[in-house]
Amino acid sequence: MTTATAETELTPEPPRTAERTGVRGVPDIVRRRLATLDNWLNPHSWLVTLLVVAIGAILRFQNLGQPKGYIFDEVYYPTDAWDMLQHGVEWDEKTNGPAYVVHPPLGKWMIAVGEMIFGNTELGWRFPAAVAGTVMILLLVRIAYRLFHSVLLAGAAGLLMALDGFHLVLSRTSLLDIFIGLWVLAAFGAVVLDRDHYRRRLLRALEDGYDPARTPAVPRIVPWWLLTAGVLMGLACGVKWSAAFFLPFFGVLVLVWRWQARRSAGIRQPVVAGILGDIGWGLLSVVLTILGYLATWTGWFVTDTGYFRHYREANDMSEPPIIGALLNLVHYHQQAYDFHSGLTERHIYQSWPWQWLLLGRPVAFYWNNSGNCGAPSCAREILLLGTPILWWSFLPALFALVWFGIARRDWRAWGIGVGVVAGLLPWFYYAIKDGRTMFAFYALPALPFLILAVVFVLGAIMTPADGVATGKERTDRQLIGTVAVGAFVVLVALCFAYFYPIFVGQLISYDSWSTRMWLGGRWI
Repeated sequence: MTTATAETELTPEPPRTAERTGVRGVPDIVRRRLATLDNWLNPHSWLVTLLVVAIGAILRFQNLGQPKGYIFDEVYYPTDAWDMLQHGVEWDEKTNGPAYVVHPPLGKWMIAVGEMIFGNTELGWRFPAAVAGTVMILLLVRIAYRLFHSVLLAGAAGLLMALDGFHLVLSRTSLLDIFIGLWVLAAFGAVVLDRDHYRRRLLRALEDGYDPARTPAVPRIVPWWLLTAGVLMGLACGVKWSAAFFLPFFGVLVLVWRWQARRSAGIRQPVVAGILGDIGWGLLSVVLTILGYLATWTGWFVTDTGYFRHYREANDMSEPPIIGALLNLVHYHQQAYDFHSGLTERHIYQSWPWQWLLLGRPVAFYWNNSGNCGAPSCAREILLLGTPILWWSFLPALFALVWFGIARRDWRAWGIGVGVVAGLLPWFYYAIKDGRTMFAFYALPALPFLILAVVFVLGAIMTPADGVATGKERTDRQLIGTVAVGAFVVLVALCFAYFYPIFVGQLISYDSWSTRMWLGGRWI
């Protein structure tokens, strides 16, 4: 982490005029507090990005058409996607009418793109998931580079995702969760870019003569990236409603980061100053979220055959243009919500949120014991299992993240932590409230933030408490940190290689399969 780790911008006093002034009369301390990543075109960072993405892509696309046939919940989404290509909406072939489904359409439309290119085949319905998983690696590397300003840490973040079995399996299977993970991560990236954009514009205003002491009004800043984040969150909700968990958390994060930026710029009463703009732009972003979400239902709107498409008309109620369609969609959502709320049926592979980070109950996606592996008994399995060394590092990393967030007042720690909480905490609520049926793959949207937490802690090893290192101290800490990062990534890579056969369904001897069941019956 080459920038100051301590969040000096949270100091209660505004910058003193006695501080040495830098370019255009702006004090150096203010310039440091408002600093953002300027060297985003660093060729070394892009070289590492491309290398890591290439590794992730090879792992995700290799033999993507195997195994043959539907695995796990592929019996639902690829068939829905193919029907949507034919009818514009999900279709029930048995009744030759619209099908009642409880997830929004976007994830299935994304699957349909692969089927449109490669046909209704294993490659066709899995190809979009592999693309989404690969793009997630790309986004994570670039987000990590913007957060940490370190090519080493950015590359480590991408490699950890590329070498995670949990992410690999979902990138090679036609389920919806990889798509919600993609859009949520993209929205977080837009929120981080909005933070940088806001701070750069404040600094530019100061350089152009803006004096907070004389002009209490905050400079007008159009938050293009915040509005983009709103659209991306709408698309995430268009895959699964659970993406909405992230909306209030990201909203609070944006507000806090803006207050911090105004305080760093020396604006008095930073919370009150500019609050109307914050609320106004925030509401507009939410409106774009709603519009983005509704856009994912285009197929349902433009056809007359969607389930509940003419519910009001069929029940002798008025159905005016546009408003009637929206009211019908509201009714559809009420019915789907009731279904989700009442889903408490037991399943052999269900698990509770407190088991997820411990790998307490992975999901078996595929099993076959036929074939010749050179042993009396063989096994071929695809197990939704996170790379154990990586996943078992998440909890200690989260404890360290909270510590550094408090001790060093580091904005990155809290930003990463917010993503973890938004991705996991709501599931604890539903598990305790009504015992809803849940599966480990619900944790996928939180995975990038968990990896960032690990990378943050590794980076903290390289950075002293005051965020400044010089001379021998800098050399020693960087050496220790680089060794720690490298050693951890190597351990994860070795662990990943060991479990790789049960991530992709390779045919191995039963004994080899059994030795990989580290937690015995919990993994079987």
